[in-house]
Amino acid sequence: MFTIQGLSYIQANGELLFSGLDLSLKKFDKTGLIGNNGVGKSTLLKIVAGKLKPSSGSVRLSGDCFFVPQHFGQFNHLTVAQAINVSGKLDALNAILAGDLSEQNVNALADDWTIRQRCEEAFSYWKLDYPDLEQPLYTLSGGQKTRVFLAGIRINQPDLVLMDEPSNHLDAGGRRLLYDYIRSTNDSILAVSHDRQLLDLLDPMAELSRTGIRVYGGNYDFYALQKQIESEALLSELKDREKAVRKAKKSERDSLERQQKLNARGKNKQEKSGLPTISMNTFRNNAEKSLSRLKGVHAGKVESLSKELDELRKLLPEPGEMKIRFDQSDLHHGKNLITAKDINFEFNQQALWKQGLDFGIVSGDRSAIVGANGAGKTTLVKLILGELQPSSGTIERAGFRWVYIDQDYSLINNDLTVYQQAGRFSSGNLQEHEIKIRLDRFLFDSDYWDKPCSTLSGGEKMRLILCCLTIGLHPPDLIALDEPTNNLDILNTEILTTAIREYNGTLLVISHDDLFLQEIGITNEIILE
Repeated sequence: MFTIQGLSYIQANGELLFSGLDLSLKKFDKTGLIGNNGVGKSTLLKIVAGKLKPSSGSVRLSGDCFFVPQHFGQFNHLTVAQAINVSGKLDALNAILAGDLSEQNVNALADDWTIRQRCEEAFSYWKLDYPDLEQPLYTLSGGQKTRVFLAGIRINQPDLVLMDEPSNHLDAGGRRLLYDYIRSTNDSILAVSHDRQLLDLLDPMAELSRTGIRVYGGNYDFYALQKQIESEALLSELKDREKAVRKAKKSERDSLERQQKLNARGKNKQEKSGLPTISMNTFRNNAEKSLSRLKGVHAGKVESLSKELDELRKLLPEPGEMKIRFDQSDLHHGKNLITAKDINFEFNQQALWKQGLDFGIVSGDRSAIVGANGAGKTTLVKLILGELQPSSGTIERAGFRWVYIDQDYSLINNDLTVYQQAGRFSSGNLQEHEIKIRLDRFLFDSDYWDKPCSTLSGGEKMRLILCCLTIGLHPPDLIALDEPTNNLDILNTEILTTAIREYNGTLLVISHDDLFLQEIGITNEIILE
């Protein structure tokens, strides 16, 4: 299907992202590409799609591919037809049907007389009202854009489907359609995802890490089990090597002490026998050479074992234990924070919801806002937080501190460095070295401190926000999260889940990840229709 050999990529800032990658996929393989944030999964996918050129190495693809992107900003200037690569054929078909049988139109259509029918069938399959194909892509919601690109698979009928986090912007219904497609299709697939339900439908798993790519036969559950077995075996071997190093160092000390004692006794004996100075110097030189040889033998053994230990440590999983602990809200549970009565919001003089919304939020609630793509979930969060005002009805808000983590990570100032961003949340209560200790706990070591925030990945920005929340002098009484897992890898999603579970304040969450909502203990739902 496709093969990559010796693939390397150097980023614009001169940093090496990955090197020497080798990977082969067979026809009908449905492969999950997994790995921690920042290892280059999306970059690798773009190289395979021909959207980026590798710094070295080669990509060989038998056939054509279709790319379902994670982010859509670079396509917003296109029409729907242009985004899914059918505008040329549709223009040619319309011209031919209008009587223009020019060679240019005939070649552009390439006998694809069913192109319009396939468009209708594909949009119907993905539950999209048949859009105006000349409609600008920027007028669609994130979920609608994803469905348009997913429809493009069926329309273009590629040999290889490339998908980058395809479930990120989909609502529950869209995710079910995506899972059904993956189960039933014979298409060859290479998908980057952190969606555990989706990954369990893929086989094999290709793990991209700082050491290269390794392929595991089986779905994600099988991969996770294999990684656990490998980790336990590696830790066991690591302990054995550490024990061997300690033993070798002790043996070195003991041998040197014995040799030094022997040398001292020999020296005393020679001195008592009254040997001339030249003989004493010869004896001392021989003793020093003997001790030096002994040191060399033991040092070589210790060095060899230490190198083996270092190589084993390189095989350990990448650091991922972000030490998160939010300071707890001091609001007593049960205090009325929000009371909404018959609220609605208008876009272009049209009400967003069929009926006005009535609900209340009290301190300690863990609420999810549920609704299909375009139902107004983000708008409701902004109404609750006071960033927008309802067009009708009333909403009463008590005084409380809140933090809103949106999909664009607006809490992050891209013009600041990582250290400067963290420092803004300190309010002078932490010294420089204390801020850097906090950053290090969140996997931002000294290499990151002077990096502009604009260079961070989405997952890294989420981590930095979480770090800033632990630095802040006053903990938030309410945390609002808008699709928080969209740009987190599996490991960091689990860490975020643990942190949110331990948070005792009020929680307001938009997420289509049912497993995440279940694991953070959501107890209430505000349903939008």
